[in-house]
Amino acid sequence: MQSPDIQAILLLSFGGPEGPDQVMPFLRNVTRGRGIPDERLAQVAEHYLHFGGVSPINGINRALIDQIRARTELPVYFGNRNWEPYVEDAVATMRDNGIRRAAVFATSAWGGYSGCAQYQEDITRARAAAGPAAPELVKLRSYFDHPLLIEMFADAIATAAATLPDEQRAGARLVFTAHSIPERARDRCGPDLYRRQVAHTSALVAAASGYGEFDQVWQSRSGPPQVPWLEPDVADHLDALAARGTRAVIVCPVGFVADHIEVVWDLDNELSEHAAAAGIALARASTPNAQPRFAELALDLVDELRTGREPSRVPAVQSVPGYGQSIDGAFCTAECAASARPNPGSR
Repeated sequence: MQSPDIQAILLLSFGGPEGPDQVMPFLRNVTRGRGIPDERLAQVAEHYLHFGGVSPINGINRALIDQIRARTELPVYFGNRNWEPYVEDAVATMRDNGIRRAAVFATSAWGGYSGCAQYQEDITRARAAAGPAAPELVKLRSYFDHPLLIEMFADAIATAAATLPDEQRAGARLVFTAHSIPERARDRCGPDLYRRQVAHTSALVAAASGYGEFDQVWQSRSGPPQVPWLEPDVADHLDALAARGTRAVIVCPVGFVADHIEVVWDLDNELSEHAAAAGIALARASTPNAQPRFAELALDLVDELRTGREPSRVPAVQSVPGYGQSIDGAFCTAECAASARPNPGSR
């Protein structure tokens, strides 16, 4: 069924600091309501300060918006959860510009709380701040199995593999990695939803890349060590591979659509050093970032919404649930609605 017309696109993202003086306020926004002391945040801040206090994510998102604008006549707005430009300000500007209905493209391909439901909360909060004249906001669906996403990661793996010496390339192990989550959160928005989606996407990308064997692991866990998170951790997995005689790996950060700090620090710095110490050559595949195909993916999702046509998905013998699309911040699964909790806001 065709949807009433969309008047604008809102790119909704996590946000990141763009200078050393912004790092600690940004981290306080990210962790608001969790009781994490500044001493712990200062340790995380060092990762950002290594890059001059600038997260890559805002610049990547602005470049992606430029790519989207070059391909559509719709106005494109930009809003973040945790730093400027805040989503509340973006939605207020849309209201003032007379936008009545907009599509929301979130920079996460996944379901689950962090990958989807938290963006629904952002939409609800931003509309409440904008008041009764706030535009209707339609969050676009999760796109973990979209053909263009699979294609971008497959091409990135080929490019990364080509950087390895000939004698190492043939035996290189393909390792997919995604952001871990606490075990207690794995069923929050559907039975094991996020883990199943990541496993499904990894299998689709491996097949498109011509790899019959691969591993899918996790990274960037945080918090007390006694709280269990999804495992195995990528560093532990590299140790296990080294013990089995593996001498080269291609690491694909399939859980990330852009080079977040978790990619450029956790993988390009910490994991690269760990691999070198283990005697493993590591080639890291790029993320979609601001590729033209990523802009085309976003606009394809908008077209799905506007025309009511069948979603663009890579065919698979066994698929996993998608979800993600909803109006005005409504949760799209019963599990998310049942586990909803008050949101302290972003500022």
